[in-house]
Amino acid sequence: VQLQASGGGLVQAGGSLRLSCAASGRTFSSYDMGWFRQAPGREREFVAAINRSGGSTIYADSVKGRFTISRDNAKNTLYLQMNSLKPEDTAVYYCAKSDGSSHYDYWGQGTLVTVSS
Repeated sequence: VQLQASGGGLVQAGGSLRLSCAASGRTFSSYDMGWFRQAPGREREFVAAINRSGGSTIYADSVKGRFTISRDNAKNTLYLQMNSLKPEDTAVYYCAKSDGSSHYDYWGQGTLVTVSS
C-alpha cells in the first residue's frame, strides 16, 4: 500500500483547507484509515479516523466540530476537510492505514499545513 497526501498550504486563521490522501491498490475499501499530525517540537497526535465503509468516524477533541474526515472508496481517496483553522493547527499532516487494530502500519509522506494569525 502506498499513500500520497496532498492539499496542505498556508492559510489565515479562520480559513479552510481540504487534504487528500490517494491510496494505491484495489483494497482501499477493506481497511480503516486515519489522519495524524505533528507540530514542530511536538509528538505526532491523532486527528481523526474513519472505518472502511465511511459510516463511522472519530475525532480528537481539539478538532471536533471543525474537521471532517471522509473517504471515496471508488476513487481510493481519503479526505480531511478542515474549517475554522487556528494557528495551533499548524503541523505536518499524515494519512495512515489501520492494520485492523488500534495501530497503523502504512503512512503517507505528510503534507504541511501552516495557519497564520
